[in-house]
Amino acid sequence: MLYHDVIIIGSGAAGLAVAIELKKQGIDDILILERENELGGKLNQCIHTGFGIKIFKIDLTGTEYIQKFIIEVNNMGILYYLNTTVLELNRERVITAVNEKGIFEIKAKAIVLAMGCRENPRGANIYTNKCVGIYTVGTVQKFINTQGYMPGKDVVILGSTDIGLITARRMTLEGANVKAVIEPKSYCLGKEINLIECLDFFNIPLKLNHNILDIKGKDRVEGLNIVKVDENMKPIANSQECIYCDTLLLAPNIIPECNILENLGIYISNRSLGPEINENFATNMEGFFACGDIVYLHNTVDDITEDGFKVGKYIAEYLKDNSNIFSDSNIKVYFKDYIKYGVPNYINVRNIEDFIILKFKVNNICTNKYISVYFNDFKELHIKKERMVPAEIESIYIDKKIFYKYNDLNKIIVKLENE
Repeated sequence: MLYHDVIIIGSGAAGLAVAIELKKQGIDDILILERENELGGKLNQCIHTGFGIKIFKIDLTGTEYIQKFIIEVNNMGILYYLNTTVLELNRERVITAVNEKGIFEIKAKAIVLAMGCRENPRGANIYTNKCVGIYTVGTVQKFINTQGYMPGKDVVILGSTDIGLITARRMTLEGANVKAVIEPKSYCLGKEINLIECLDFFNIPLKLNHNILDIKGKDRVEGLNIVKVDENMKPIANSQECIYCDTLLLAPNIIPECNILENLGIYISNRSLGPEINENFATNMEGFFACGDIVYLHNTVDDITEDGFKVGKYIAEYLKDNSNIFSDSNIKVYFKDYIKYGVPNYINVRNIEDFIILKFKVNNICTNKYISVYFNDFKELHIKKERMVPAEIESIYIDKKIFYKYNDLNKIIVKLENE
């Protein structure tokens, strides 16, 4: 069995940031496990700009951004295994993995879960003959940006997520005719900046309150029948429309990559579907940390990197016998009323320095709402927000002094109120 102080699963923005910060903190015995044949994660296929504005103060492509960290990891001499898949984890922090050399086990003092997120292809519920020409946007992004293949010429995209919008622009730039982006909901799921830069600038129609009824074609997609839907996603009579195309791209929901955590005992949020964490990104299980998009979908990759740097510092403290990291986090944080999910899920006041940041995402467009924060049943904060959208993470800063007002604080409730 091999032994390392810290093992990081995943080499995207989060994993590399953790490794770099650990090295700066004097922790040398680090191992990164990556199942692909190169470091960098999904950023290796992101050739669009919008990265690095916060960290480097310049606008970079995803590949340029992650390359800076890959170079630093190599210069620091941090060990990593490529083409290595983690098969199993156990509570004793033993990892079973496999690569071209065979199956092996590694034991660590701390494990970082930085596996990111993936597309969830289930739930489309579209009638089809299983014809050629149907892909997810993540697959197509890899085809075009890393392999140089075009999946089709006349394209329709189902789903207005950020990656759906970005793929619509990329397909257009590569010569495809993107006929429409179809969205069953009444609002765009992606960020407003992506809506403007990816659809409006290229005159790509966004059809809200529409869904696909069925797909035409025998061997390959030949067209789609779309229909207007009501707020319950039920088709509206006499609203059917046909769009001729040869390719349908699905932009499904993004979910955390948590498969290997099954039966491990780490608490998984039934709302974010990622691991529950405390203010130091520690899970409920001793020695296990989680950061990046496996916890929740961040606003930007720069935010993921900043979280990774924080986790590196917290793990360094933990390895230097700071027992507070995994001591009882006895304050449970609840996110309710219009809020889809939030973090952290638990708080240990002893770990807070000057303030703590609560982050959450709403489940619908909210206007003129108040963010209310209750300590037990007493309202401590009441902040008005003119507009909140599902594509953006909201943040609340809470001063540590507020916690000292309560001797028996056991819960914090964050919810949205009308007044």
